[in-house]
Amino acid sequence: MMRLFVNCLSASAGGGLTYARNVIPLMAGDPDLRVTVAVSAGLRQELANCSNVDFVEIESSPGRRFWLEQSQLPLLIRKAQSDILLSAGNFALRNAPVPQILLSRNSLYTSSDFYRDLASRGEYRAWLDTRLKGWLARKSTEWADVTVAPSAAFAHELEQWTGRPIRAIYHGFDSHTFSSDESPLTEDVVQKLRDAEGALRLLFVSHYNYYRNFETLLKALPLLQERLAPRPVRLLLTCKLVKGRNPGSYNPEKAAKLIQEMGVSEMVVELGSIPYARLHHVYRNADIYVTPAYTETFAHPLVEAMASRLPIAASDLPVHREICGDAAVYFPRFSAEGLATAVAQVAGCPDQRRGMLDAGTVRVSQFSWKTHVQEIASLARTLIDQRI
Repeated sequence: MMRLFVNCLSASAGGGLTYARNVIPLMAGDPDLRVTVAVSAGLRQELANCSNVDFVEIESSPGRRFWLEQSQLPLLIRKAQSDILLSAGNFALRNAPVPQILLSRNSLYTSSDFYRDLASRGEYRAWLDTRLKGWLARKSTEWADVTVAPSAAFAHELEQWTGRPIRAIYHGFDSHTFSSDESPLTEDVVQKLRDAEGALRLLFVSHYNYYRNFETLLKALPLLQERLAPRPVRLLLTCKLVKGRNPGSYNPEKAAKLIQEMGVSEMVVELGSIPYARLHHVYRNADIYVTPAYTETFAHPLVEAMASRLPIAASDLPVHREICGDAAVYFPRFSAEGLATAVAQVAGCPDQRRGMLDAGTVRVSQFSWKTHVQEIASLARTLIDQRI
């Protein structure tokens, strides 16, 4: 039996949470694995049903997490008698006592667009913080035995950035897990969805942050409304554009001000944060999924959208083309005009839409959390054998 130690301390939002929610239960069900997971108390409660897993709860602020990991995790790994370490949050242990697999899934460190964006907003402290974390992330690829990226496109980007070989192992998707919870949405969310019926409903699943490029999407709304008139357009957001209501320190005030200045308040429907288990209800109430993100590593909502039989309009990134293929139409990432054109094209061509839905069904079948766990376990066993 292989003893695996998984560091999930960074899993607090977005892709990190999605990863932990899907991977840890599968590892718990593998009789050939004994798993110890370092988690926050909140995630420990969410994973309470994982009976074959030992949890180590560690609470720390994001600023202290790296130093806490470097000092405490080696002791915990030895205590658990683990054979291998899976570092799931972009940073590796500098002197891991066992072979180490690093999962690198943060493209902000390699994105020149993100650094320019921060500078344009005057967020110089965040710029410096990202530079420092980027340096640590690059050094981490030296400390780990193997670095794994969630897509071939991002693996290539990391190889160019670090000068080191990077292995691509797709993140996965479980259609049954995603859509099995029939618990209803809250009444206020249901009412907002009802109010949007009859309109062309665009869906963007994300908490507010800068790299998802909300402002380009908002600027496209009046252009799109002009093209589709008299049919109304509604943009469904799974966040609130209010300071303090989103993970991290991203300030949505610029986006909220833009909505007011353009007079599109009626077109923007802020649903607020939706529990992951109920997200499938929201997808079912949309017509087109749209993402203007200017950097990505995998983009789980694209797979969720394809599984929900939604056509996609996505910014033209190598990662988006790799994940979606013919299930999406693409536009220049900072072009509101291009975004409006892409959405109008999908909305106005039923034949193209049907073809995209069929292509999406095929693409979804390529992503499996079970396969991901199997490939990680196989890689782990290879590293252990090489160390013996």
